[in-house]
Amino acid sequence: MNQRSQRRMQQIKREVAAEAARIMATEGQRNYLAAKQKAADRLGVFNRLALPSNIDVEEALKTYLELYGGPERNAFLADMRKAALDAMKFLERYEPKLVGTVLDGTADRHSRISLHLFSETPDEITLFLSERGIAFREEERRIRWHDGSFRTLPVLATEAGSNTVELCLFRSLDQRQAPPSPVDGKPQRRASISEVEVLVDQADSEPALVNSTSDC
Repeated sequence: MNQRSQRRMQQIKREVAAEAARIMATEGQRNYLAAKQKAADRLGVFNRLALPSNIDVEEALKTYLELYGGPERNAFLADMRKAALDAMKFLERYEPKLVGTVLDGTADRHSRISLHLFSETPDEITLFLSERGIAFREEERRIRWHDGSFRTLPVLATEAGSNTVELCLFRSLDQRQAPPSPVDGKPQRRASISEVEVLVDQADSEPALVNSTSDC
């Protein structure tokens, strides 16, 4: 492939990534491959080599949200992080970690608050919730592990106000290594209670900073 063809291919990838990001931001699509394929179909791109990487789409999604999200989006993201923090404090004995779109800032109104919990057996956590009158739905999720094998995780989904919180139940020893990220395959980023508190405090301080600047 000559340089001109390479430049054209890179331009097509950027266009597909931008459209895939728009689809994810506005249509509630959270599957990267599905978003890329839908974007390629809309743009009339049929060469699989022209599909961007998940990382490219994630960067395009962050850019889209920064440009078009506005104050309303920032407000509901802050509210979701506060709700996540409340849930984490309630479940503190299970070493909760926040993961996913609420943590990385790409959440939308279709997103769930996703927490990883750790215990010797999943029954410990289901019993904990049941004894406290917390209603939940039992689900499963199949994930690929670092060695290429697949694991089926028990997941509990519960409602917290206007948010859905999903609790992914791991064994205690799985605290040592996070599962692969669906975006880049590296260990998934996890945030502890103290780290989420920092995010919440930062969001709370931003309006005051804006107001003090505008008063000058």
